[in-house]
Amino acid sequence: MRKPFAAALFALVIAGAGVAPAVAAPQAARTAQAPQATVTASRTTEASGTATLRAVDFAGTVSLSNCSGSVIRFPKSADTDPALVLTNGHCLETGFPSPGEVIVDQSSSRSFGLLNSSGTRVATLRASKVAYSTMTDTDITIYQLTRTYAQIRSSYGISALTVADTHPVAGTAIKVVSGYWKRIYSCNVDGFVYRLQEGDWTWKDSVRYTSACNTIGGTSGSPVVDNTTGKVVAVNNTGNEDGERCTVNNPCEVDANGTVTVRKGINYAEETYQIPACFGPGNKLNLSASGCVLPRP
Repeated sequence: MRKPFAAALFALVIAGAGVAPAVAAPQAARTAQAPQATVTASRTTEASGTATLRAVDFAGTVSLSNCSGSVIRFPKSADTDPALVLTNGHCLETGFPSPGEVIVDQSSSRSFGLLNSSGTRVATLRASKVAYSTMTDTDITIYQLTRTYAQIRSSYGISALTVADTHPVAGTAIKVVSGYWKRIYSCNVDGFVYRLQEGDWTWKDSVRYTSACNTIGGTSGSPVVDNTTGKVVAVNNTGNEDGERCTVNNPCEVDANGTVTVRKGINYAEETYQIPACFGPGNKLNLSASGCVLPRP
C-alpha cells in the first residue's frame, strides 16, 4: 500500500499478526517533494451537475495522518447531506481490515486537513463515523463528516469532488491528487486488472496506470480524477516496488485463466463507480440497494 513507512509499521502493530499490505520504502518517501503539475480539465459543479472549465487542483482533497483522501459526493447527493471523505481501506485508523472483513457505522472522530486549490490547509474537518471500510474486492474507507456540503462550501468556498457512476475507460487522461504530499501525478488509464493480488488481499477490476504515475508512500487514498469530466473515477492504492510476485509491496496481476503477470514499477488504483449505488438519500449507506455490489459484513 502507498502509506508512509512509519505509519505502516504502526498499523502493523495495531493490526496484529499476519501479513500486512505493501508499504513504501523510506527512500521513496524522501523523493516526494517533486514539482507539482496541473492541467486544464472540467470540474462538475455540485448543484447543477454541469461541467465548467477549470484546472485539476487540490481543492476538496484532504490530508490524513498517514494517507491522502478527498471530500466526495455522489450524483444524487444533496447540499444538505453530511459530507463524506474517501480514502483507502488500509488507511483506516484502527488498522488494516482483514480479508473478508467489512466495517460499517463504526464510531470515529478522525480529523482531516481540508486543502484549497493551491494545496494550502484551510480547515480541519472531523468524522462522525466510518460509514464503510473494507479491503475485500476493493480498498476503500468512507468517512461521514460532522458538516454538510453546504456548510463546508459556505465556510471555505470549497466544493466536494463528484464520484462518477460509470466505469472508467482505458486511455483516459487522469490526475492522481495527493493531499498528503500536495503533489499531482499525470498519466493515463493503461488498462484494467481482472484480479490484483497483494499478500492476503485480492482486489477486482483494478485500474492500472501508465508508468508516468509513479506514486509513492503517502499517496494512498488519493482521488484519481478524469481530466475531461473532473470526476473521481478511482482511488489510488498500491504499486509493485521490487518486481516480486504477489507479495507485500509487490502486487501481481492475475487474469481470468489464473495467469500471473508482474509489472515492476507500475502502480494501481481501485475503481469507485460502484459506490454511488450503495448510498441513498441523506448519504445513508444501503448495501441492500438495487445495483449495490460492495461486499457486505
